[in-house]
Order: sequence, then C-alpha cells, then structure tokens
Amino acid sequence: QVQLVESGGGLVQAGGSLRLSCAASGRTFSSYTMGWFRQAPGKERDFVAAIRWSDGTTYYKDSLKGRFTISRDNAKNTVYLQLNSLKPEDTAVYYCGATTGVPGWRYSYDYWGQGTQVTVSS
Repeated sequence: QVQLVESGGGLVQAGGSLRLSCAASGRTFSSYTMGWFRQAPGKERDFVAAIRWSDGTTYYKDSLKGRFTISRDNAKNTVYLQLNSLKPEDTAVYYCGATTGVPGWRYSYDYWGQGTQVTVSS
C-alpha cells in the first residue's frame, strides 16, 4: 500500500533550522507532485511548498519563500523540506502529501503522511 512517512521534526529555538523528510513507497510517484502542508492547533491545514516529481518544478507559499526550500532525491524516493530561520509561528504539524492536481489545494491530494511535529521556542 502507499505510504508517506515524515520524519525530522523536533524542538528548535527561534532562528534555528530543521530538515524534514518524506519517504514515499507503495507505488510509482513519477506523475505526482509532492507537497508539504502544515497545521497549527485550531487552524486549517495550509500549503507550504510542493515539487513536481518528474522535473523538479517547485511551488512555494509566497510568505515562506526564501526561508523554506523543498527538494527531492529520486533514487531514495524522498522529498525534503529545509526550514531555516525558524520562528515561533512556524510551530505546527507538518504533513507530506501527493497529488496529481493543484499543488496548493489540499483537497486535491490523494495521499497523506501522518505528520511530524515542529515546535519553535522563542
């Protein structure tokens, strides 16, 4: 079965960095776009970034571009999200997903991982 497994979350001080990983298995994802979303307590799941598996085209939420970077390793079937200059407001559960539709629209996603918690202390 399809599995998306996130890892790399944790507790970090403001200004610090983390790298999240999403390992994909169970099918061929070459026609998919892989996305990262985040959800803070009491809030909607919001788009962060996405990358098209086939050619590496990237998409970002405008306000996060420059601090966060998405990348992929085809050989490892893994997508990464580098988080830099973290702020307390970045605290959320970060989810990895896969879609053949609109990258920034969460309802287009066919598959989701279980999420990984990122907590940024001030």
